[in-house]
Amino acid sequence: MTTKSGILNTDQYSFRTRFEDGIGTNPEELIAAAHAGCFSMKLSFVLGEAGFTPTSIDTKCSVTLEAGTITESYLEVSAIVPDIDDAKFQECAASAKDNCPVSKALNMNISLVATLA
Repeated sequence: MTTKSGILNTDQYSFRTRFEDGIGTNPEELIAAAHAGCFSMKLSFVLGEAGFTPTSIDTKCSVTLEAGTITESYLEVSAIVPDIDDAKFQECAASAKDNCPVSKALNMNISLVATLA
């Protein structure tokens, strides 16, 4: 498996690395990484539009696989955003969750925990 950027050219990607022992990536990991990255970019954009410049945004994402279906994506973000109150941050994080392109593409429950560091 590869991508246009070539970043995945040497990564292991097989049945064994997905379901047995081995080191490699899998579809669930790639979806979680894409969702975390996309959400972080959208949150940075939403914060900027609201007049805030984040110092850092750290997003983790895990997905749930049940009976062969990815059923949920769980986003957990911690950010440093000078001069923002928690209510405004929560509003911006919710907007980013609902409007990032990957969130829109996923047909599943998406949950979010957002904290200011």
